[in-house]
Amino acid sequence: MAPKVEIYTWRSCPFCIRAKQLLAKKGVDFIEYSIDGDEAARKQMAQRASGRRSVPQIFIDDRHIGGCDDIYDLDFQGKLDPLLTSAQGA
Repeated sequence: MAPKVEIYTWRSCPFCIRAKQLLAKKGVDFIEYSIDGDEAARKQMAQRASGRRSVPQIFIDDRHIGGCDDIYDLDFQGKLDPLLTSAQGA
């Protein structure tokens, strides 16, 4: 079973676009929450992301991964693919 991948974004954010491109390159289906101008949604994202209000914020099986740099760092370290192929929960 594929893990649940969620990403909070703004439509014109270059870091959001890069993060989505990496997930797409890996063939990962993800749920995108475009929160442009939606302060309530941004507050909810920040609660899930330990106070982080920048976008993107990425979650895999409800585990907070972080932003664009964080997901690319995980990929560089070889730690992203195991998370994306894992069937385990949070």
